[in-house]
Amino acid sequence: MTDPVLETLMLPFHDGALDWPDAPALFLRARSVEAPRDRLICEQSFKPMHDALTRSGFALRDGEAGPFPMVLMLPPRQREEYRALLARAVDETAAGGVVVACASNLEGARTIEGDLKALCGGVASLSKNKCRVFWAQVDPARLNRGLIAQWAALDAPRTVDSGYLSRPGVFAWDRLDAGSRFLAAHLPAFAGVGADLGAGIGYLSDVVLKASPAITRLDLIEAEGRALDLARANVPDARAAFHWLDA
Repeated sequence: MTDPVLETLMLPFHDGALDWPDAPALFLRARSVEAPRDRLICEQSFKPMHDALTRSGFALRDGEAGPFPMVLMLPPRQREEYRALLARAVDETAAGGVVVACASNLEGARTIEGDLKALCGGVASLSKNKCRVFWAQVDPARLNRGLIAQWAALDAPRTVDSGYLSRPGVFAWDRLDAGSRFLAAHLPAFAGVGADLGAGIGYLSDVVLKASPAITRLDLIEAEGRALDLARANVPDARAAFHWLDA
């Protein structure tokens, strides 16, 4: 099935408005796209999409450092998260390079385009499939470095309810959701080995381990790597094991 966002992302390359650089480009929040496999280094923290990229023959980022001649990105929905990702995309792009992003009109494409313009001082765009693809050249003389630094900091883990670490983009990122609080208040004590499927930032696992000394191991299984990193910090119990997996 055709993905309109991915199809629109490739539009400037197909139309000749952009050319692929000689060196590989970085693709943030990457998904499998109709593009040359040797032109992209992909980064994806959501395990099902990460695995789909691997199956499709794309290279996944493995310590490669920037700057890159081009950075492509698919902005997430949450504003603080996508602004931090925009700032990182600009920061990881070499002087004279290009940042390319695409989003559905229903998910705020025009607003995100305006945010990229605010960082870089100018932007070009094309529309198709009820989506917008937009790009900006990274000219050091035009960059809003103060705004780049401000937005880059938006993704930093921060303490929310009851001292747990969270960050924009993970589930109920700025609070402990009412359903989890209700469940935590009514859980019995457990024993033996267990698993938390979709562990998120680890709140329920931490509650269970503190209330159940008879547990010998608890496996935290979470598909979103950004959330699992927080769970490692939020659940210091030695009985906890962490798995980046699609439950």
